[in-house]
Amino acid sequence: MTDGATVEVIRNHLVSAAEEMRAALVRTAFNPVIYEVHDFGISVYDRSLRLVAESTGLSRFLGANDYSIRKGVEYVGELAEGDVVLLNYPYWNAAHSYDATMFAPVFSDGELVAYLCIRAHWMDLGAKDPGYVLDSTDMHQEGLIFPGTKVYAAGEPVRDILELIRFNSRMPDLVLGDFNAQIAALRTGERRVAELFTHYGPAVVDEVVDRFVAAAEESAAEAVARLPQGSWTAEDWLDDDGVTEDPILMRCTVTIQDGTFTVDFAGSSAAVPGPVNLPIGSTIATCRVAFKAITTPGEQTNAGHFAPLRVEAEPGTLFHAVYPAATFTQWTGTVALELIYKALAQGMPAQLPASSGGDVPGFMMVGVHPDTGSMFAVSNNDPVGWGGSPDHDGIGPANHLCQTQARNTPVEVLEAKTGMFFERVEVRTDSGGAGTFRGGCGLRRDIRFVTDGEFLSVIKKTKSAPWALDGGRSPEPNQVVVFPGTDREKRVSTKRTPVRAGDRITLLTAGGGGHGDPSRRDPDAVRHDVQEGYVSPEAARQVYGVIA
Repeated sequence: MTDGATVEVIRNHLVSAAEEMRAALVRTAFNPVIYEVHDFGISVYDRSLRLVAESTGLSRFLGANDYSIRKGVEYVGELAEGDVVLLNYPYWNAAHSYDATMFAPVFSDGELVAYLCIRAHWMDLGAKDPGYVLDSTDMHQEGLIFPGTKVYAAGEPVRDILELIRFNSRMPDLVLGDFNAQIAALRTGERRVAELFTHYGPAVVDEVVDRFVAAAEESAAEAVARLPQGSWTAEDWLDDDGVTEDPILMRCTVTIQDGTFTVDFAGSSAAVPGPVNLPIGSTIATCRVAFKAITTPGEQTNAGHFAPLRVEAEPGTLFHAVYPAATFTQWTGTVALELIYKALAQGMPAQLPASSGGDVPGFMMVGVHPDTGSMFAVSNNDPVGWGGSPDHDGIGPANHLCQTQARNTPVEVLEAKTGMFFERVEVRTDSGGAGTFRGGCGLRRDIRFVTDGEFLSVIKKTKSAPWALDGGRSPEPNQVVVFPGTDREKRVSTKRTPVRAGDRITLLTAGGGGHGDPSRRDPDAVRHDVQEGYVSPEAARQVYGVIA
């Protein structure tokens, strides 16, 4: 049996290979959503398609590649050295059509020994609208689809496919630049993983992978056994589907019993006309984020960590989209992450915090840049407050739980690459829910447009407030106010809004829910909140009974 030191060297070599792939992608990508926001997921698999390592990226991509690569390999069949496959068929890809998944085999001395996979957000593949599709009603409005198509064959690019991509994109230079960045990252990973097998040999590496996957499975099983046993159900609502104004019911039941952790979405809405339906692979990935965070958060992820998890959603429902359901707006998974925690909080009140601001307040501007004459589509995901916990305040503003390894797009990038000028970006006083431990604050962002274009707001919790716990108070929900202070002023959620130079828009992101009765909050903590601008003197007096 291989000694423990060698096991750790091999395990960390695989993690290092994933991190080197990440560095190569970030350094060579053309699109700010990749090199600034880190909207990607990178994974390494053994020859049997077990996850053995991954790099940091978008948290909700945790394990999403697992579903995609299995579907892709099943569809494509045998792969040769140097092949690269592109997959964005949403029901197999565990994401929408612009999250382009590319995977490649790794060979050592002519033997297939591993696979590598990268998904990253591309800006345009010829969907019905530029930038982001907010009101599609079937998959065929959401862009060019690849079910698992070789884009490199035996190490050579497949020109016809690349030209197909070029001529179906409004921003071909950006898209092909990001395509090549993913190729560079895959080739980096191939070299590093192949080195490992050359040095130790396939038999040793395979034995080591078996051991650390088994260890992870044991660790996850022990963690599940320590959790409260029982079954709990929670409900929440999406604002709408982007096509109708009707709120959409989400329901999940979490059951921890007999060594399994089951998340069942029975009782949720049937599939809806608009693009908020979630592919089952994306639903599974959302559940994995919640599961990993409460079982083995400090361990490097591999397939073994998810052995106790079961996810159930009937085909044709909101959480299991089937062809040709529209899936482009993935915010259902964002909101559903805290739906899982809302259910768990009933059985784990001393361990879990209240809700965060409950959503990722996303926005994008699309237009033609006055300096270059080229189309741009640049996005940002704004931060929210996190919920108060049983023993400390929530942080904020901070990225939503579903993407805590991702980042916001810097103001400097947004202003340089779009027609937006940011007049104000500041923490919102009194935006966190009051409590013994208050929720973190949200953010205010005032935007003035200096060129014409379209402003896209992508947000699905503006009508229902984030939830509090144990007597805490709920904060106001997220708000997007278009044309404030004019006769056109209106609150919107997910909306494509034409704008002209001089127009303004205000984004108000929600704080986190409070935990515990506000009257029990330490008066000194309240005074400190007032000094820092988190709580106003009026709220300190009226809500907390403290003069500050």
